[in-house]
Amino acid sequence: MNKKYFTNEQQEQLRANPYIEKVSDTTITYTKEFRETFMAKYQTGTLPSQILREMEIDPRLLGKRRIDSIVHRSKQYELRPEGCEDTRRSNSGRTATKDLSDLEKIKRLEQKIAYLKQENEFLKKNTQMDRLAQLESKHHHPANID
Repeated sequence: MNKKYFTNEQQEQLRANPYIEKVSDTTITYTKEFRETFMAKYQTGTLPSQILREMEIDPRLLGKRRIDSIVHRSKQYELRPEGCEDTRRSNSGRTATKDLSDLEKIKRLEQKIAYLKQENEFLKKNTQMDRLAQLESKHHHPANID
């Protein structure tokens, strides 16, 4: 899959649009207003390329994959409690440990210890199985001495 890179001129054209927050060589970050407007018009049956033209964004500049991605994300926004809100800055996906209570920190550490114990047991068994396989190999093929 080839990525479509934006030229400097295309980036400037996109940056001039009030519905676009940021642009790089490969990515576009749309404003919340864009996401809400796009979603509302798409739900009424308006075609994505028509919506983009109405918002003064050239669909040919974006390409089919980016337009399909906008549509896909719009459908996902409907299902989220945050709606079109960009949660990337405020939610990294992991709870910050500094915000945890002592009890929560202890529970998290206990889970980590249990995981590491399991991992050690697995590695021990794996090492043991490797040794047995080597012994068996030497036993059945005595000519193959390392």
